[in-house]
Amino acid sequence: MIRDTYWEDLTITDEDIEALYTHLLETETPMTPEELAEVLVNFRLAEERRKLEQQRVGDATLYLPKGHYQPGERLVFPARHWEEGEVVAVREAHNPTMPPFKVIRVRFSDGSEREFAAGLEEHPLNNPLPASKAEALMNTAKVLAVYGGSLAERIAEALAANDEFVRIAGRWFPRALLSEVHVGHLNLAEAVLDMAHGGPLSTVEIMRQIDFPADSPKLAEFSLAYALQESEKFDEVGPAGEVLWFLRSMEPRWVQETPPTLRYRPLEYDRDALTPEMLALEAELGDELSPDPTEPPSSSKTELRLIYPHWRAGTLPLSHKTRFLFPTAYEAPRVRFTWVDGQTGEEFPGWVVRPGKYVYGLEKWYEKKGLIPGSLVALKPGKASGQVIIEAYTHHPKRDWVRSLLVGRDGEPVFAMLKQTVTAEFDERMVVAVPAPEAVDAVWQKVAKERTPLEKLVVSVLRELAKLTPQGHVHAMGLYAAVNTLRRCPPGPIFALLATRPWFIHVGDLHFRLDESAN
Repeated sequence: MIRDTYWEDLTITDEDIEALYTHLLETETPMTPEELAEVLVNFRLAEERRKLEQQRVGDATLYLPKGHYQPGERLVFPARHWEEGEVVAVREAHNPTMPPFKVIRVRFSDGSEREFAAGLEEHPLNNPLPASKAEALMNTAKVLAVYGGSLAERIAEALAANDEFVRIAGRWFPRALLSEVHVGHLNLAEAVLDMAHGGPLSTVEIMRQIDFPADSPKLAEFSLAYALQESEKFDEVGPAGEVLWFLRSMEPRWVQETPPTLRYRPLEYDRDALTPEMLALEAELGDELSPDPTEPPSSSKTELRLIYPHWRAGTLPLSHKTRFLFPTAYEAPRVRFTWVDGQTGEEFPGWVVRPGKYVYGLEKWYEKKGLIPGSLVALKPGKASGQVIIEAYTHHPKRDWVRSLLVGRDGEPVFAMLKQTVTAEFDERMVVAVPAPEAVDAVWQKVAKERTPLEKLVVSVLRELAKLTPQGHVHAMGLYAAVNTLRRCPPGPIFALLATRPWFIHVGDLHFRLDESAN
């Protein structure tokens, strides 16, 4: 006897919160919202069974719309959480669109009165749920399989609004049970992490080294972890399900703040103007600033074309093409992991910077491999948890004609075909060698300071690139890569300009030329 929308409509009540609080007190174990959802479902089902049992032994009649009732009769309403009320009046209903029926007025224990239909043969509440559906709604495992996610979200929202609970790495615990952590403990923890080159270390490892009192190990671990979380000196950098600590003062600069070349001021543009071919290319490029496509990655391995902003910052995009490879977290904005060179097996530290949508730690690796903007990079899962394998298609150094970006004496950027030493495979459409990145930094600052309109920049870059080809045509992919050597911009706004401005002439296969007479 539980209504079919019971779990969909469920609102977390004070009684629910008290039940969760009691469970956490008894177990002395922090729990995730998903784990607490099972506790809540069991509590609710026990309550529903208890109410049903009470009604079975009472003298109240189960209300159904088809029933006929008299004043003074006591009814119980399953849809009102088995609330009991007394019929105080009966009258004829007046609805010409329906068969004759009656309306009963019922007074409840709080003094409120409500009217209900009676003698109404056709009504959904007259028909109890099929046995299979009723069983599913009263079975903990089946309820969690269907409603577990939404219940966990509601629990998290309710606990976040309650000061009696605290959270660390997605787990909740009563504040009243926390052990005292004083400033001396935090100072010792800082010293331990400093000796470990900043970290990362687990809470248990820090506890062991500072001799933190632990009559109840789980309680002590959570208490120290919460104190570390509340201090500005420490950063929780573990992946989901694991708590690891790092000294914030020893984190790389571009982990704590977004590198200049990755900073983007969102632009409004007409996405409806993008052709299907443009949308497909946008998805293929895997820019972290582009909307996610509807199709998820079809392989555990992915390949990227390195663009200048990420090459300069020592990063890669955290986009739909790469996100599934990297560890994530319940709350931590930064997650520490390990890069593994697919050719040498060398391991080195990496960082997932979730707010900035990028992964960091590749500056020295790019330099060692001799990569340039446009180089091809492959990623795949590591053999161990928290590892990501990265590879470049390197070869013996050779001289090759490559599109290059120079900065003239007047401070203006110039694109030219120059012979460069290359040591890895690259995409010919997207390659842009930058021999003097420090000079290009000044161009970035100038473009940002003068707020050069994107359209003006696109026209200028297209004009420059067109000089490097016999046909005077430029592919949209190459234009995107070149524009991003001067300012950060995802493909969408650039492609929208190509699709909507009359001076950009599409000559087929996403190649464009500039109509100087129309500009």
